[in-house]
Amino acid sequence: MKTLLKRLKRDEISKNDIVKNLEYVVKVLEKVYDGEKRRLQEEEQELNEVVETDSVSGIVKEWLTSTFTRSLSNMNKRTEEKVFKFRSVANAIRAGIVVDRIYRRMSSSAGLHVPPNVLLQMKNIDTWSFDVFQVNDIGEGHALKYVGYEILQKYDVINKFKINSLSLDNFLLRLEQGYSKYGNPYHNLVHAADVTQTMHSIFSESKLSLWLTDVEIFATIIASLVHDFEHTGTTNAFHINTSSDFAILYNDRAVLENHHSSSAFKIMKDENHNIVSNLTRDQYREFRALVIEIVLSTDMSFHFQQIKNMKNLLSLSDPSIDKTKALSLVVHCADISHPAKEWNIHLQWTNRLIEEFFRQGDMESELGLPISPLCDRKSTNISESQIGFIDFIVDPSFQVMGDMLERISAPLRLQNQPQIAKAEEKSSRRKNSESSLSSSSSVDSDQKTVESLKMKQMWINSFAQNKKYWRDKAIKATEAQNAEMNAAEQKSIEDKSSDTVGESVTKKADDSDEKDNDNQQTRTAKTGDATVTSINVKSAVEEEKRGTEAEESECKKSAQDDENNCELTESELVVSSYSSLNDGDAAQ
Repeated sequence: MKTLLKRLKRDEISKNDIVKNLEYVVKVLEKVYDGEKRRLQEEEQELNEVVETDSVSGIVKEWLTSTFTRSLSNMNKRTEEKVFKFRSVANAIRAGIVVDRIYRRMSSSAGLHVPPNVLLQMKNIDTWSFDVFQVNDIGEGHALKYVGYEILQKYDVINKFKINSLSLDNFLLRLEQGYSKYGNPYHNLVHAADVTQTMHSIFSESKLSLWLTDVEIFATIIASLVHDFEHTGTTNAFHINTSSDFAILYNDRAVLENHHSSSAFKIMKDENHNIVSNLTRDQYREFRALVIEIVLSTDMSFHFQQIKNMKNLLSLSDPSIDKTKALSLVVHCADISHPAKEWNIHLQWTNRLIEEFFRQGDMESELGLPISPLCDRKSTNISESQIGFIDFIVDPSFQVMGDMLERISAPLRLQNQPQIAKAEEKSSRRKNSESSLSSSSSVDSDQKTVESLKMKQMWINSFAQNKKYWRDKAIKATEAQNAEMNAAEQKSIEDKSSDTVGESVTKKADDSDEKDNDNQQTRTAKTGDATVTSINVKSAVEEEKRGTEAEESECKKSAQDDENNCELTESELVVSSYSSLNDGDAAQ
């Protein structure tokens, strides 16, 4: 009717089409009316059978008849009365029950208030490249609430299990509070919304929901929403190594995963947050068991065993795939899926995760514990770690999941061709509301192959692209590191050279000082020797003069004739004395 009204306003529909559509609406309403009338008659018949039994007293019969049956007399009386009056306490009770049911239906159908800008983003919620960061920004930090509500609506879970919208709103807000408890960069409400949307995208592309019951779909959505509830931002190993309260409570086994599921179910026990109040006992038992199993399977210590078991199962010629294991693998892959997304999304998640790891490494360092792998700020190579994560963890997991989904979805497409065509037609109309309705067509084997390749291609392309980016980053990082090392090495060489030159100069200066000291000592010694020599010479000269004077006196007395032979000059005496001293010094 809404589509009819829109086309009528735009004058895009003929009178003949309007008549046909109105006739169809009349038939639908008549069918609904007949069905409701038949239901009321069956209810009245059941109550009449109780009233007519002999075990019920007359007064009770009258009360039951007047209150819980719709006999002709009662109906006539009601039509005759212009004003409705409560004639008994029973009528008042029954009216209260009816009003309560109407209120619950209205509350469930009214839904949560979603801002228009967020609704625009939700049009892309089926796509693999859905940007949950943008939704969180536009939704003012409520990505989990809006994504969770939208996906529950898509599978009609709210209506099927009569979930009260107020209880659902309270539950989703309480989850957001728990995810924000420790201020984690990675394990927060945005991550929970991302994992839930990724799970839904896998369901949407593979048509896996056609293989599941309503309870299984409901449980998988809730498990995705709560899978990291109240995460502490540290690993299970950290809790075990520090003997935390969680580790002691859960006996060192899947510490965080046990806490996630246990805490979520504690919330559901509260009446204001109870989203499972209208499940039957069997439905709730199945729901709870599946949620617990899926959440526990997100423990990375189970990763390789989980992948190995599924690969062995798929290697059989006619495998019987267990639904619990299949859903656990889907959610586990969604949990580690960010390397399979576009680069800008993957890079944001990587930076957040590495920062969370580094914070744990800082705590381990402060506590004197060995720093866990990838948690050391000083030595972790982010590019290499992400390439290894893709090659050895994420890519193999998605390959196995892709093979599993092919095995499951191939027969489903054959069995549910009309439903698939109708869903695809609905999706096409949603993407282009102004386009005409397309006719459904059968899905042949070629189309199934194309769909399968399309589903796998979503993450195959991203793996190749992201690894290329990381390799480029690794090359640049290596070049930068080599440049730093070369610069450091060059600086070290220059420092050593400078030190060597300095030492050489110092040594030369020291040698020069020593030589100068030696020369000074030598000069001093020579000066001293010369002084001594001069004194000795002078003494010798004086002594010699005295001797000469005595000789001259004797010569004058004895013979005046030999004066020339006996007379000696002063200069000759000095030379002769210096020579004799030097000879004496040399001899000594």
